[in-house]
Amino acid sequence: MMAKREHGKNILGVLTKVLTEAKLYKPIKTATELSNKETEKIQKILEREDELSKNSLDVITKIKNPKIDAIAITTGPGLEPALWVGISFAKALSTYWNIPFVPVNHMEGHIFSIFPNQGKSFTVDSDKKIFPMLSLLVSGGHTELILVKDWMKYKKIGKTRDDASGEAFDKVARMLNLPYPGGPQISKLAAIERETNPNHENSDSSLPLIVLPRPMIYSKDYDFSFSGLKTAVLYLVRDLMEKNPKVLEDTNIEQKIAREFEDSVVETLVYKTIKAIKEFKIKTLVVGGGVSANKYLQEVMVNDVKKNKLKTKVYFPTRSLTGDNALMIAIAGYFQYKNKKIAKNLNSIKANGNLSL
Repeated sequence: MMAKREHGKNILGVLTKVLTEAKLYKPIKTATELSNKETEKIQKILEREDELSKNSLDVITKIKNPKIDAIAITTGPGLEPALWVGISFAKALSTYWNIPFVPVNHMEGHIFSIFPNQGKSFTVDSDKKIFPMLSLLVSGGHTELILVKDWMKYKKIGKTRDDASGEAFDKVARMLNLPYPGGPQISKLAAIERETNPNHENSDSSLPLIVLPRPMIYSKDYDFSFSGLKTAVLYLVRDLMEKNPKVLEDTNIEQKIAREFEDSVVETLVYKTIKAIKEFKIKTLVVGGGVSANKYLQEVMVNDVKKNKLKTKVYFPTRSLTGDNALMIAIAGYFQYKNKKIAKNLNSIKANGNLSL
């Protein structure tokens, strides 16, 4: 609910800023007069959003209808209260501006996130030669392997059965008393350990040998599980602290745990991805989501594709687009719009926290 409230507070300001930067913001001196019926209709749409319903009409009635073809909005998966803020606001804009409303799957957005670069323009490759494509989607809420036969033709071949990889990173970081977000902090410590101890040897006999499981790495399917790995770290830290309550103050111990944990996650993700590439004769691999920013994952994935002599092209998003962002939703929405996937009835559009591709 805190996320929902913050969405409601900030979304109007973000809209104004984005339209201004895109040179689509054209204020009108006198707010457009709405009929009582029109006002009631928009207020009805926003009735569940206290923060928005107070100020929305005052803002959007003072903006000239922008030259926009469609409004793309994430309908899931995700936190439903927060999703509802965007959905309600998009419905209000769609109604007021008379612009088509396009629902988008959040995970599809991550697949498209690899295309934008640092420039102002980019091209989305629609060449048939890039298919079949495989997408490894790794974030705080999801870990999935998606087989992409063509744009908007998806088949989920693997998923986490419990915790997502990004969630595991954050929770293990918390166990090690590292600041949030945990992923970059663990990677930083792991990188130092690899540099100082490249052969992964236990040169200091006074320090315990840190060994963690590689969950489900050799299972016959493409599913993942990181709950057990997280629990293994929890028990490891507990046992170490029973012997020495100040053990985590030893940077060497933190580095070793961080490295072994990151090794476990990355090895599991890469092993199953390579296995899927071979089985489905994949031409293109797309890795998206917050965890795709992990440099070690990028390095191991690229190296293993080469080591296995696979001709698969590997793509990661630019760092600024690895996390959730509006641009990836806009691109996915554009493809949905081009394929006439437009909402015919706004009332039928609802937030779905467990929406699947």
